[in-house]
Amino acid sequence: MLALSLPASLIAGEFAGRRAPGFSLPDRTGKQYDPGDFRGKVVLVDIMQTGCPNCKALSGVLEQVRTKYAGRVEVLSVVVPPDTMDRVAAYIKENGITSPILFDCGQAVASYLRITPQNPTVKFPHLFLIGPDGVIRNDFSHDDAAKGVLTAKFVSAEIDKLLNGPAPKKR
Repeated sequence: MLALSLPASLIAGEFAGRRAPGFSLPDRTGKQYDPGDFRGKVVLVDIMQTGCPNCKALSGVLEQVRTKYAGRVEVLSVVVPPDTMDRVAAYIKENGITSPILFDCGQAVASYLRITPQNPTVKFPHLFLIGPDGVIRNDFSHDDAAKGVLTAKFVSAEIDKLLNGPAPKKR
């Protein structure tokens, strides 16, 4: 049997194609963030933990992406317990994070990852790419992060597709 190998960027993640769940979550200063406030921009929702090595690597990638697309892309990272205000403050300082890290008690994360009693597992990180129209266009799991797929170049190519449409194929 012949197996076709497609680049990961051509395959939509399991949560793609649905409207991104709304939320209003605070950062460590108490400022509330809602993905709906950023309609017209690409929004990256990163579900992470401060003690996760792959999350730390992805945070660095997202900082590069945020700088590259200043004003056109928003990054919202979301943590759940056991992360605390103190842990997040230390993580921000240690890693030079400039995008907001938001605190969730689990409801927003459960909504994004479709967590149920039958599917209770959360693995970190998980990155959602939300188009300017508020629809999840792609998502990438902890497996993608562990394999090193989520580089600045890769994430930038995904964002370019959302901002400009796919690049024309070379002949």
